[in-house]
Amino acid sequence: MSGVHEGGCLCGAVRFRVTGDFGHFFLCHCARCRHDSGSAFAATLFSGAARLDWLAGREQVRTFRLEGSRHGRAFCGRCGSALPLETEGAGLAVPAGCLDGNPGIAPEAHICWADRAVWEDALEHAPRIAGLPGAE
Repeated sequence: MSGVHEGGCLCGAVRFRVTGDFGHFFLCHCARCRHDSGSAFAATLFSGAARLDWLAGREQVRTFRLEGSRHGRAFCGRCGSALPLETEGAGLAVPAGCLDGNPGIAPEAHICWADRAVWEDALEHAPRIAGLPGAE
C-alpha cells in the first residue's frame, strides 16, 4: 500500500485519509449513480485493500443503502458532499471529487453507458468556459 490520499467534504466538517492504491476508476452512467451525483455520471475510485481513516467529523458521516441492491453512498450530514463508502465484499468506493489531489490513476472506463442520460451525447459539443459564464 503505497498511496496516501486525503480529502473531505465541502463545508470542511469531515476529513479522511485513504492509505493504499486504487485498483479501478470508473465513470458510471447508471440511473442510480446519476441520481446520487446529480450529474451525468459518478466518478468513483475503488480499492479492495486500501484503509480508510476518518481524521475529523466522523460523527457527521451518514450512509444510505438502496434496499434490494448493492448500491449505497456516504455523505456529510452538514453539507451533503459525497464521501468514501466501505462496501460489503467490494472494499472501498471513493468519489473522485472528494479527494484533495491526484488519485494516481486515470478513469479506465465509462460503465453502464447504455443507461446514460439522453442529453449526454451533446456534452462533447458544449463550449468550454474557463470560469463562470460572463466572468471572462
